Amino acid sequence: MLCAQGVAAPLMLSSLLLQLVRANLPSGCLIASDILSCTNLGLDQVPEELPVMVATLDFNHNRLERLEEGGFAGLPNLDTVRLAHNQLSRLTPGTFRNTSNIRHLDLSSNQLNIIEEHYFQELVGIKELLLYNNQIVRVESKALSGLSNLQKAYLSHNRLTDFPFFSIQEHANLTTLDLSSNRMPNLPVKDIEALKEKIQNGLFLHNNSLICECSMYGLFKQWEYRGFTSVTDFWEEHTCLIYGEQRAMVRFLKHVRYFENCKIKPPVKKISMEAYAGDSVMLDCITSLKGKHLNYSWVTKTYGYIAPPFSNNMLQMHPNGSLEILAVQTNDSGVYLCMVQNHQESSNDSLEVNVTVHTRRQDSEPFNTGFTTLLGCVVSLILVLMYLFLTPCRCWCRKQPIPATPNLANECSAQSSILTPTPPATEGPGRKMCQSRPAVTQQAPEIWTTRAFPQ
Repeated sequence: MLCAQGVAAPLMLSSLLLQLVRANLPSGCLIASDILSCTNLGLDQVPEELPVMVATLDFNHNRLERLEEGGFAGLPNLDTVRLAHNQLSRLTPGTFRNTSNIRHLDLSSNQLNIIEEHYFQELVGIKELLLYNNQIVRVESKALSGLSNLQKAYLSHNRLTDFPFFSIQEHANLTTLDLSSNRMPNLPVKDIEALKEKIQNGLFLHNNSLICECSMYGLFKQWEYRGFTSVTDFWEEHTCLIYGEQRAMVRFLKHVRYFENCKIKPPVKKISMEAYAGDSVMLDCITSLKGKHLNYSWVTKTYGYIAPPFSNNMLQMHPNGSLEILAVQTNDSGVYLCMVQNHQESSNDSLEVNVTVHTRRQDSEPFNTGFTTLLGCVVSLILVLMYLFLTPCRCWCRKQPIPATPNLANECSAQSSILTPTPPATEGPGRKMCQSRPAVTQQAPEIWTTRAFPQ
């Protein structure tokens, strides 16, 4: 009975604590494991007391107008906060104090106007930030610069007219930045080109109010040529305004004739190849240009400028523009630039091939040495086993008397012992001779015979 009471006491205490927690939460909130959901309850503020063990807070679809300073402090397991579809217009300084464990924050579909520097500075571990469908007109330069773990940021469907691209140049983990459906008329092309390639690949800028001009067009054409997701997934949504007129909107990736007079640096596609010394390597000049009047040429650090017809004992250039290295060597490693021109259409293209040549000996010698050592050990072991078990004489250690009369068979057996103080004479190594001896008239002492080993 006492044992049963001892077990029931903690259960009753746990149930009481749970009831107390529920008593401090608004009616309609649900607790499931480490998730607290208080959605669509018409709340105008976050409850002051929250369960300590909670990891996910969901207050979507309420009427929250402000968040109190330190309102989420004291929740060591807090990972996800969902505050979408509320009426938040700004964040109080210190809102996310002592919440460095938050990884996902959803503030979408609110009324935020300016993303100030202090909003997210405590969220050093944030990975995903959702700010789309607000009324944001400006993002301050240091608002995102300290979020080194940030991977995805969504700011589409706002009122941004510019963005501090220079503030995210050092972000090592950022792969997605959605700035689509805003009001940006111009882009700082140089700042964008200075971003890491993986950021450019996930930088979405479609459905803005971009004014048609050559540098903007050249940026997106390079992204298109390199197959960046930000362009290929929304190819027709990339639009610009001719002379800034809203009525003169054009899908500039689809209708390229508006940019025929632009002197655009041809995009350079880059590929890498690996080969072993002595192999024949074919460098294909891949191009998007079509037609029968294409002129190919190559530029290499070792052989310089190469144009057809060209052939020697080292290189051979084929009619389709491919360059073959007949027996590549380690000093042939480097960048090979292929240039293609179509003089009739005044268009050109280029391709960089980065060739890395390895030496086979460096890869095979450690294996050969190890294999030889292992093979030597195996052969030695086999020889030892043959020596121990495959000798011609199989005489096992046993006790036997020497007969009184000469017996050639027993004498051979006795003479074969390697433990005999005076070993018998033999003829030739490993060969034993049995010689006649005078008869013994008295009882001979017993001796121990063992297995004979070759001499």
